[in-house]
Amino acid sequence: MDTSRSYLEPSSFSKKMAAAIIIVYAVITLIPISWMVMTSFKNVDSAISYPPEVLFEPSLEGYVNLFTNRSRQSQEYLDSLPPPENWYEELVRSREMVITGPSKFLGRYSNSMIIGFGSTFASVFLGALAAYAFSRFRVPLKDDLLFFILSTRMFPPIAVAVPIFIMYRKLGLGDTHLGMIILYTVVNLSLAVWLLKGFMDEIPKEYEEAAMIDGYSRLQAFFKVVLPQAMTGIAATAIFCMIFSWNEYAFAVLLTQFNAQTAPPFIPTIIGEGGLDWPAIGAGTTLFLLPVMIFTIILRKHLLRGITFGAVRK
Repeated sequence: MDTSRSYLEPSSFSKKMAAAIIIVYAVITLIPISWMVMTSFKNVDSAISYPPEVLFEPSLEGYVNLFTNRSRQSQEYLDSLPPPENWYEELVRSREMVITGPSKFLGRYSNSMIIGFGSTFASVFLGALAAYAFSRFRVPLKDDLLFFILSTRMFPPIAVAVPIFIMYRKLGLGDTHLGMIILYTVVNLSLAVWLLKGFMDEIPKEYEEAAMIDGYSRLQAFFKVVLPQAMTGIAATAIFCMIFSWNEYAFAVLLTQFNAQTAPPFIPTIIGEGGLDWPAIGAGTTLFLLPVMIFTIILRKHLLRGITFGAVRK
């Protein structure tokens, strides 16, 4: 019998198999993302060429088209204009067009930031308060209330789109940042409560009791003792809520038009010469991916911490 290795330790073969599976999965996952980024650096001709071009000369035409509005002009009109003042004007002139002004992408992008992060903060904050109450206090009909909260996740939110549209029109919340933040918060709240309650249940009550013996109030103990211990759950919940709010498309199309429209409904409407401007769409999608990726990387360290990390109050 080989006693040099514990039975609980994976064998060398199983480690290699796991590594191979992870590598294959990572490659398959990164192929569409890599192609999207590559498309953003192609010109219009390379983006629609067949067979698809893997090796190409990089161009910033997609990003220029994303942030500007352009108009096609005759060669006589272009010849009458002064020389281009910068590289992107020269790039647009090469397509026999002129820049007529900035596009709406930056405003739609900032709307996504405001609504996405605002609804995520509200969902996590309210979800943490509700989860703490369900975890620590004797709430009447607790199980029924928790099931009711969970039941709101059993049907797609778009199923109630018509009554929400009518209600928002009556209340004047249509096409507003506040209306979209409230809507996404309500949709995400049930997920936040259920996820955070599980983490709250794992935190020993003795930590709060010790803090209150030291003179803390219940609210102070919640913010200074319980929340730091639940940071792992808060990070996971914030990521899930952020992904939903950031990517949501149906309500953004139905309830917004101008003031509060987010980037997902705007990106598919980018029209180029002869059809969709795929480099501009690739550029917009690439930029749209960055905030969620950065947000996840920032919270990554909290996801790796144990639930009892930092149990001693400083």
